Amino acid sequence: MSDSVDTLALALEHTPLPQELVVAGTPTAGYRDITELSGLTVGVWEHTPGTSRDVESDEVFVVLTGDATVTFDDGSPPVDLRPGSLVRLRAGQRTTWTVRETLRKVYVS
Repeated sequence: MSDSVDTLALALEHTPLPQELVVAGTPTAGYRDITELSGLTVGVWEHTPGTSRDVESDEVFVVLTGDATVTFDDGSPPVDLRPGSLVRLRAGQRTTWTVRETLRKVYVS
């Protein structure tokens, strides 16, 4: 990898989400690991419109594009996502992602 990546133009291969994770719609997701830094992975992830559930890993991310809301099964307040949002997720959190406009983020995990 070079020292610079255009994260908005980076091509990602999408696959349908497993049916047991889909709540509504027919969302797909794609990701690409870009580099490692001190044992952490930096990459780009994208989710098309629809609603899906997930169990998170330790991660910090910044939203590049899109519009979505993440709700948490543990009762934590929901997080609205839009370009510029910075979010910290913790391992084991159970979440529901409602994506209204394709969401693209840069993550560190």
